[in-house]
Amino acid sequence: MASDMMGERIGTGAASAEEVARFDALAARWWDPDGPMRPLHGMNPARIAWIETRIRRRFGDSGVAVLDIGCGAGLAAEALAARGHRVLGIDAASETIAAARAHAAGQALPLAYRQAVAEDLVAEGAGFPVVTALEVIEHVPNPAAFLAAVGRLVTPGGLLFLSTLNRTTEAWIAAKLGAEYLLRWLPVGTHDWRRFVTPAELGAGLRRAGLRVADVAGLTYDPLAGRWRTGRNLSVNYIIAAQAA
Repeated sequence: MASDMMGERIGTGAASAEEVARFDALAARWWDPDGPMRPLHGMNPARIAWIETRIRRRFGDSGVAVLDIGCGAGLAAEALAARGHRVLGIDAASETIAAARAHAAGQALPLAYRQAVAEDLVAEGAGFPVVTALEVIEHVPNPAAFLAAVGRLVTPGGLLFLSTLNRTTEAWIAAKLGAEYLLRWLPVGTHDWRRFVTPAELGAGLRRAGLRVADVAGLTYDPLAGRWRTGRNLSVNYIIAAQAA
């Protein structure tokens, strides 16, 4: 029954069957830092540090309940749980959830995983003070419906964090031509440039979903330092924090 219900969700605003299959195929190598998720491994410390700073600023030093939507095999979910937050990671792809559970096994983290999409939790009346959806919106079939569902999962005064790719020439060169075709960091076809979302579009969608943009930063790779940084350059990757009314 659960798998039947998931099938009904896939193909609506929540997830597409094609994208779910694509990421299921990558599940076995998700935690390989030199594998197909290499860019996410490199980016994760910078984006988690940025998120953590804003969680602590809003809620203090005690851990909070976090929902990580589109968690994949758990890169962000584990990192947030390791910082003392109580994390539920959800994803529509069953193989990535299995990989996430296997990697977290034995670590005694405040962390749980579930095969689900945002709409499932909305239907259950769930709410969280912090919700993350990192590198997800560019893969959903209906971004407006996705934002509407996600917005309903953030409790009043809570925070929503989204990271994605800007729809610019620079992003096409870096994420499509560079990462997929030249450097082979990602499997060809991972991204569709037409689905990239500009900060203005994302901000408008968040406002329609009842949230206010509180902060935004670019995520850029520093080749000299060999690591990712947050800053003002939003031309390729960026992250947004929004607050619920």
